[in-house]
Amino acid sequence: MAYTVPKLKDFSAAALEKATKKLLSALDEEAAAIETEPDWKTFRDRWMARKDGVLTQVNDLWLKAAPKEAKRHAGQQVNEIKKRVEQAIDVAQNRARGDSASRLDSDRLDITLPGIQRPIGAEHPVIKTMNEIVSVFRNLGYSVQEGPVIETDYYNFEALNFPPNHPARDTQDTLFIANQESKPQRERLLLRTHTSPVQIRTMEKIKPPLRIVIPGKVHRNDPPDASHSPMFHQIEGLAVDTNITFGDLKGTLDHAMKALFGSSVKTHFRPSFFPFTEPSAEMMVSCFICGGSGQRGSEPCRPCKRTGWIEILGCGMVDPNVFEFVKDNGYDPRKVSGFAFGMGADRVALLKYGVDDIQLFFQGDVRFLRQFA
Repeated sequence: MAYTVPKLKDFSAAALEKATKKLLSALDEEAAAIETEPDWKTFRDRWMARKDGVLTQVNDLWLKAAPKEAKRHAGQQVNEIKKRVEQAIDVAQNRARGDSASRLDSDRLDITLPGIQRPIGAEHPVIKTMNEIVSVFRNLGYSVQEGPVIETDYYNFEALNFPPNHPARDTQDTLFIANQESKPQRERLLLRTHTSPVQIRTMEKIKPPLRIVIPGKVHRNDPPDASHSPMFHQIEGLAVDTNITFGDLKGTLDHAMKALFGSSVKTHFRPSFFPFTEPSAEMMVSCFICGGSGQRGSEPCRPCKRTGWIEILGCGMVDPNVFEFVKDNGYDPRKVSGFAFGMGADRVALLKYGVDDIQLFFQGDVRFLRQFA
């Protein structure tokens, strides 16, 4: 049983010496049982802790409680106890360290032996696809930027030129954080619907010229089915400089698609509309599965629906209204121009690996994921 400091009723010299002898006997017994450094730390704290250590209790119960005529002798006994405790702790520490070192020596491994190779997993097909796309743009000189998944209405919509009554700002399309009704609209929190807010955040921090690629997770209020998920992944890009044209956009994306899907792939742009770009376009690539023929042998090519083309991303020239929100940081729309693009990494992974249900990517079935290792 661990030693407990008793309250003394008799403070005579004989009584103090008897109590001291009993305490030191308990100290030696506990010190002899120390084998490891954790044991020693527990021993040290039990005897020397400032708040409730044995020495603190001895000082309170024996020295401070002693009557005036017994204080001198009590002080001598307390000083002797303190000295013996410090010595016992030092000896126990050296012994614990020596035992640990000897155990290490006995358990020492032969470092010339081959190591134990731990099996590691493989990249998830969506993450692998994202990394491949990002690497293409990094080779073109783009830097990678990331941002928060929980965004404000300002960064997700307002600063990207979405009008106040745009359908995307409705709860039927966007997942808003609860209890935001009392806040001004631009301060309301939501799960970002695209990675475009990172474009604004980056332009607020970095002056032009700018070339960034933005991979990340986004959320929309879509019921899950074979081609939709309330959570998916996007990769967006932004380039801003003087005299950037739509021709720069077409050349950049044509090169990127050839790097991703093969040098024989062709690209095609058709007009579209996005609030944050003007003019806007949807880019299509010739089907890299059927080679643009629309047929796979005697069967029709399902990914391109026999058209020979696959819609792959949206793009366009940055709308001058977007630059107005970051005009003070060097993005004067009269002096700079830029282009932006965005694609769904999950959709690219579906096409690349021939998967017909996006839900398979997120169900965590190891049997399905193992085939992409």
